Amino acid sequence: MSPLFAFGEDRSFRLKTLGLGMYAAEEALATIVIFKKYEIHTNEKEVTEKEITLHLLPGEQLLCEASTVLKYVQEDSCQHGVYGRLVCTDFKIAFLSDNESALDNGETQFKNKIIGENDITLHCVDQIYGVFDEKKKPLFGQLKKYPEKLIIHCKDLRVFHFCLRYTKEEEVKRIVSGIIHHTQAPKLLKRLFLFSYATAAQNNTATDPKNHTVMFDTLKDWCWELERTKGNVKYKAVSVNEGYRICERLPAFFVVPTPLLEEDVLRFQGHGIPMWCWSCHNGSALLKMSALPREQDDGILQMQKNFLDGIYKTIHRPPYENVKTEDLSSNFLSLQEIQTAYSKFKQLFLIDNSTEFWDTDIKWFSLLESSSWLDIIRRCLKKAIEITECLEAQNMNILLLEENASDLCCLLSSLVQVMMDSHCRTQTGFQSLIQKEWVMGGHCFLDRCNHLRQSDKEEVPVFLLFLDCVWQLVHQHPPAFEFTETYLTVLSDSLYIPIFSTFFFNSPHQKDVNMHQRQLSLPLTQSKSSPKRGFFREETDHLIKNLLGKRISKLINSSDELQDNFREFYDSWHSKPTDYHGLLLPHIEGPEIKVWAQRYLRWIPEAQIVGGGRVATMGKLLEMMEEVQSLQEKIDERHLSQAPLQAEAPCLLRNSARLSSLFPFALLQRHSSKPVLPTSGWKALGDEEDLARREDEFVDLGDL
Repeated sequence: MSPLFAFGEDRSFRLKTLGLGMYAAEEALATIVIFKKYEIHTNEKEVTEKEITLHLLPGEQLLCEASTVLKYVQEDSCQHGVYGRLVCTDFKIAFLSDNESALDNGETQFKNKIIGENDITLHCVDQIYGVFDEKKKPLFGQLKKYPEKLIIHCKDLRVFHFCLRYTKEEEVKRIVSGIIHHTQAPKLLKRLFLFSYATAAQNNTATDPKNHTVMFDTLKDWCWELERTKGNVKYKAVSVNEGYRICERLPAFFVVPTPLLEEDVLRFQGHGIPMWCWSCHNGSALLKMSALPREQDDGILQMQKNFLDGIYKTIHRPPYENVKTEDLSSNFLSLQEIQTAYSKFKQLFLIDNSTEFWDTDIKWFSLLESSSWLDIIRRCLKKAIEITECLEAQNMNILLLEENASDLCCLLSSLVQVMMDSHCRTQTGFQSLIQKEWVMGGHCFLDRCNHLRQSDKEEVPVFLLFLDCVWQLVHQHPPAFEFTETYLTVLSDSLYIPIFSTFFFNSPHQKDVNMHQRQLSLPLTQSKSSPKRGFFREETDHLIKNLLGKRISKLINSSDELQDNFREFYDSWHSKPTDYHGLLLPHIEGPEIKVWAQRYLRWIPEAQIVGGGRVATMGKLLEMMEEVQSLQEKIDERHLSQAPLQAEAPCLLRNSARLSSLFPFALLQRHSSKPVLPTSGWKALGDEEDLARREDEFVDLGDL
């Protein structure tokens, strides 16, 4: 199961789901779920040549193509592959095989209803390389010489290899230039494919009354959330920003402390306002606040000083007297750390061939450690547990501080709610959480994913980091969640599918204006991040910083006391039986933080265990249960009729796909000889074909 967020005027999410089951049809193994207004429809328009058909979505246009392209099934020294046509549209790059059966091995595997196995959305392209005289070079801009091979690295960590040696020269120029231009060149927001699709598919509506995902785009939604969490006594939903008349960065509706005056919200365009995120069962609450605008004028600085002093008095009085602040801009991760760590981390999985995989095998763990990605996940989980301890054990309000309150605030507030609120561990609850904290919270998806390919921006995968943290919880406590890791994996892929507006804007205002008035050429409301760290962006703000610092110092415990409280709370929770409907804490010791194998390793055949993994184990158990049940029924029949017992067991999995440790993301194979492995014991196990043969023999024996 997997979600994607869509756009439209209908304010409720609309779901159409297919289950993930051992006996499900192949299209039901893992499918894209479409949220609210639009379903995916294949355009009646088709581009046909011989028996090859390119199916286009509504609004999708063919840009360029090349024939007689050899796609390597998996790049290796033997260079096995299939011939076909390589095309580029304004939505995707697609390879159409001359022989469809050559790419279909008959195995049941992951099926995505929007993106085919050989499709790459333009936004999913990470890097493009060309091979010139056996040398691999990155491709940018206008080329003087065109490559004989094209290698595409994708953001979902797929790697495609195309041989252009047998393609006409003019077609090579067109397809290579077209792919480079449409994936690497800077774009205008209004030229994204999602607008073309929205216009063409606007009459294709679908509803599902069973879905109750909250969009948080009305005052009623926020009031409902306040009532659900019992926070409506101390906090109130306000509509002062309706129509975005105060601030384009904030949602039209949000929640603030009850004593806060409307004129305070208006004072600095929503900056410096403590905004409510969630309330605990004991009355404590999680809040967030952004920095005040940077000013040089002494008079305005004094106004800001007085304003912050008033805000402090508002939240530091009954029932807000116990407030602890977390300055995430100066005392936690930086966006640069996240970006650098992921850039190193992803290189471990962008594997061109089998030889490269085994060459890195001996140093893989040291490279993993040096990337610091798992350590960043551990730090995020640890910080979320610290906040949870303050809310749960100390009955203390938490105020998260960040420059725009739209990156680390989104991550930590969401993590805390997943840990503390079982509603957020249901599918609709999790979708509502993302809508509330990330979409309405103003996370800059457009900038952080660099969908417009701006040269002055780099991708900072804050949302992917959040999903990885949630995966650690799902992996450690699967019964506590209504969804599986496959749901999270496909959700991470949806970041790069330009059909749904959820992950393609910087703010609710930007989305609303562009989706409803796309004919206008509107400037982007992008927030400029300062290269400097710290809650206040310039040293000239020292008056305000000192003021807030004095106030905050009274509210923060010593680091030693915090560590003692954290360790006692953490150890106490893990010493008791887990209540999957209550508080949920992850293990954060070194070995417990693991690589999200399904997402990062799913395209590497060497990393798959044939017939292994949790799903394969469950499959064997179900198969045995079916066989035992069938035999018991036949024994009962024999006692009743005295008929001879037939040795026939209906093993429902016998004809299903051979499962792997990365189910449902297909068994992959490289057509290459096995390298000499560093461990002699591995050879004794035999190759994958031997293992598969032994597995089949075992199953045959089990049928006797």
